[in-house]
Amino acid sequence: MFDLPALEAAAALIRHAFPPTPQLAWPLLAARSGAEVWVKHENHTPTGAFKLRGGLVYMDRLRRERPSVRGVVSATRGNHGQSLAYAGARHGVPVTIVVPEGNSREKNAAMQALGARLVEHGADFDAARQHATALALAEGLEFAPSFAPDLVLGVATYALELFRGAPPLDTLYVSIGLGSGICGCILARDLLGLSTKIIGVQSTEAPAYALSFAAGRVVTTESAATLADGMAVRIPDPAALALIRRGAARIVTVSDAEVAAAIRAYWQDTHNLAEGAGAAPLAALLQERGPMAGKRVGLVLGGGNIDLALFRDWVLAG
Repeated sequence: MFDLPALEAAAALIRHAFPPTPQLAWPLLAARSGAEVWVKHENHTPTGAFKLRGGLVYMDRLRRERPSVRGVVSATRGNHGQSLAYAGARHGVPVTIVVPEGNSREKNAAMQALGARLVEHGADFDAARQHATALALAEGLEFAPSFAPDLVLGVATYALELFRGAPPLDTLYVSIGLGSGICGCILARDLLGLSTKIIGVQSTEAPAYALSFAAGRVVTTESAATLADGMAVRIPDPAALALIRRGAARIVTVSDAEVAAAIRAYWQDTHNLAEGAGAAPLAALLQERGPMAGKRVGLVLGGGNIDLALFRDWVLAG
């Protein structure tokens, strides 16, 4: 999708909006897992999640190449929408975001606070995505997908920071929603000539990529009923799947109970709040603590945007 100079240029563009996020080794996580653990803190971006990087790169190119664009529409459960709203405000591009009915109230409020027009439609992300494509046609808007080359280029900048800022990693765990994060990690690793094994993480309740990885073709699921909404995808992107199958070592699935335990562990061991998809890589490491003992492991804490009510009812109730 891109070469190293393009990735470095994207990193420079993003630094105009916010500084590199930290990658930190946490002793209590090491004691808990038996591994040397380096956490990439994407919960420290201005929107609290890694998706902002992709939105900034996408909107920069759109504004340069199509300065008369009427606006952008996309679908999200929250973090992708916040990234587009933030970047759209910087570039003067109106943004419409479609979310499924019953979506996170706090993420909805955050997108609206950033200037997005919010539309609620459908039972899940995939239904919202279909409605967003219809709105693009009806209103003459640019449809912004959740997986696209500019988005992957943008989010790959966190992998560039991590690989250059941490000691050499044996393994990196990264959660999979529609796939931009793990694809960015794979491409950055390959451009840097590293041997780090990259392991994808999905929910047991939304395992479409895990099933597709095993089958060697796109496999969809009937539901994606996980509380970790950043991983709640039923239909894999074919281009993302192809790259994941080429560059990932495997995909691990974790239960909602394991994710809740990982959110608690992050709070206890680092005093960082993680959303479900952000904590899933730690859940996978803890599931595989035996084989990972003694290794140097990276975890992408992809975001910290979890509603207070969900945190109380799901995480603290455990």
